[in-house]
Amino acid sequence: MTGRERPVGEGADRGRRLRVRDGVGLVLFLVVGAAVLVGVFGGARWAARESAPVLYDLPGGSWGVGGVLGLVTLLGWGGAASGRLASPAANGSGKAPGAVLRRLARGVCAVAAVAPVVFLISGLQGKNCRMYEQDCSYIPGTGPALLVYVGCVAVVGWLTYRRRRAVLEERRAHERERLRKLRRRGEGKSRAARR
Repeated sequence: MTGRERPVGEGADRGRRLRVRDGVGLVLFLVVGAAVLVGVFGGARWAARESAPVLYDLPGGSWGVGGVLGLVTLLGWGGAASGRLASPAANGSGKAPGAVLRRLARGVCAVAAVAPVVFLISGLQGKNCRMYEQDCSYIPGTGPALLVYVGCVAVVGWLTYRRRRAVLEERRAHERERLRKLRRRGEGKSRAARR
């Protein structure tokens, strides 16, 4: 039976079934996604609240934890923004053997960049919370750790940015000088200009 021979109601019924199926799929996706998100953030908060007092008691205390977490964030952002993890195949085909591994590594770097923030915020006092409730009270040492974290990210990030800009400017200057030397010898001209 071709499209012309089908009864008029059959095509409309099929389209309605597809829309209903898509709607059910979207609702299931949203429900499952919301449950996973709540579970991940709730589990992360619980894990952070359980491990924070232990970490703050290590040598270096909360100051050292804040510095280490700041470096983890910077390394994570550096890996997530790295061009090496995003580059396709060298031959230009777009299908590299390690594409899945590169995407996985990029995802791990992004999680490493965000996880310290979730850890530190989990130690602060919860909103609309009483001080005597264990699940949302302030964990001693979180304030200094957060302060050192912000300072580390700001200072080391700024220094890294300045160094990277200086290296790029040096490369550009070197490339301009190389092209100037080639032009003086006549090798830097286009083919049309050489004829």
